[in-house]
Amino acid sequence: MSDLSSGGTEQFEFRGKAGEWFGIWIVNLLLSIITIGIYSAWAKVRTKKYFYNHTFVQGRNFDYHATGGQILIGRLIFIGGYAAFTVILQLAPAVGVVLALGLLVLIPWLIIKSMQFNARVSSFSNVRFNFTGKMGRAFVVFVLMPVGLYAVFIALGVGLAFAADAEMYVIAVLCGFAIIALMFAAFPIIDRAIKQFVINNGALGKASFTFEVGLAPFIKALAFMVGWIFVFMLLVSALGAGYFASMGESFGDIANGDDLTMVQFIPLAVLYVVLLLGILPAGFIYQALIRNVMFNNTTLSGGHNFRSTVRPLKLVWIALSNAVAVIFTLGLMLPWAHVRMQKYLASQTFLIPGGSLDDFIGQQVEEGMSVADAFSDIEGIDFGIPL
Repeated sequence: MSDLSSGGTEQFEFRGKAGEWFGIWIVNLLLSIITIGIYSAWAKVRTKKYFYNHTFVQGRNFDYHATGGQILIGRLIFIGGYAAFTVILQLAPAVGVVLALGLLVLIPWLIIKSMQFNARVSSFSNVRFNFTGKMGRAFVVFVLMPVGLYAVFIALGVGLAFAADAEMYVIAVLCGFAIIALMFAAFPIIDRAIKQFVINNGALGKASFTFEVGLAPFIKALAFMVGWIFVFMLLVSALGAGYFASMGESFGDIANGDDLTMVQFIPLAVLYVVLLLGILPAGFIYQALIRNVMFNNTTLSGGHNFRSTVRPLKLVWIALSNAVAVIFTLGLMLPWAHVRMQKYLASQTFLIPGGSLDDFIGQQVEEGMSVADAFSDIEGIDFGIPL
């Protein structure tokens, strides 16, 4: 246990067990297959309820209150809308284009409704969460910023291609550097904006969450992620060059012969190694660093603070060893992997109360009863975006 567990700091704890979760998971899987996916809505509810109910802090746990019917209705609405859009696009392409532009307004609205739904069906110690995000800011964060970035990327890419074709190499190099610099600067800006929008509009009862942090930690996390990929690719390239050099003429004989199995296998094997040991760990490194940034800079009204002490390489080890165990058991160890990951993340998460948690919870229950009744008219729509 971390030193943070002393001095009034409360450690989160996940009390689920792999055996228990396996029983629920296998039933969810079989019934979802038998019902051609219909039961997956109830499976999602059972999954969230199990993990919420078994996550505790100071002896109090979370809960999930949605029903399978709500989830199913939301999915049917989404599938029906998507089918209608596809048909219209085929029969009347011009109308389809107009509808596609309309999605730019619809998407942030759906995201807000999804976040409201996820928040309001979740609770801690009988106090419901809430989400109060507005359409205008959601449109900026989820539409204008990504679309603007995409447009700039296209413009720079066209400029790079044109300059290279016209042998204007200086301009081509500048466009290439601009694309790299934009990737490095824009991704942290957008990611931070999304995190701030989600957290700053969240609440537990009437107590609001606040997340404020500069851009530097996001750039640092991205630099570590890109650095891991760069170093790993250099290592793979060096090992590959050494391997082919050591084979010498024998590799050429194999490549020119009738049996190309080995030649065909090597690129595929390299691809899997790059994905497993290069790309996936880089993602978990970024996830660990950003998770720590989020928790360590989030406060809850009443002077309550949070801490996360996830170690990036520890998270990478757990993720990779989980993946190996799941692959070699043909998926049967997946529940064990879920529980193992959840236990680690909970053990590295802490609440630093600003006062008595009993007084805080009592106040939120009294003031926040109306929140539970404020469900959206389309409460079943759920994109799985967590609060």
